Amino acid sequence: MAASPAAGWNATLKRWPGWFVLALVAVVLVVVGAIADRGASTPSERADALERRLACPVCDGESIFESRNQAAINVRNEIESLVNEGRLTDTEIIARIDSRGTDSLVLLPRTDGIDVVVWVLPVAAFVAGAAGLVVAFRRWQAASATVAAPSDDDRALVAAALDEADAEGPGRE
Repeated sequence: MAASPAAGWNATLKRWPGWFVLALVAVVLVVVGAIADRGASTPSERADALERRLACPVCDGESIFESRNQAAINVRNEIESLVNEGRLTDTEIIARIDSRGTDSLVLLPRTDGIDVVVWVLPVAAFVAGAAGLVVAFRRWQAASATVAAPSDDDRALVAAALDEADAEGPGRE
């Protein structure tokens, strides 16, 4: 029994809203993450935020904010003076301090521009993949529910084939 063209069109229309909502949620999350204002309100808070984003040049696994090493204290004092001058942006301050050493001191990625896309894209791909798997599993489950149980004729056909295979012997390939 063939499905009518209207039934195929109806099934297609039922699938699109879910994918549209998923795409809309992903776009909204990226936009909100890209334009959200998380800036510091005072120079002290701004300096603290910058210190948390940079690693201590001599410590393992500590930020400049956490470290009590003299090298970290020197960098912390420099950040505070640059913030108090007010001439440079956060990105420029980080770039200036990071450019001195051979190793990168940046701990956290930037929260604007292409960096947001680079960090959000794998999450969006995972969500889309998980949603795709849910849809595929539901389709497979629905398809398996429509498969009829074997009839007596089917069972007789299989039994005859097995009897024939047994009669030919074990050396058959």
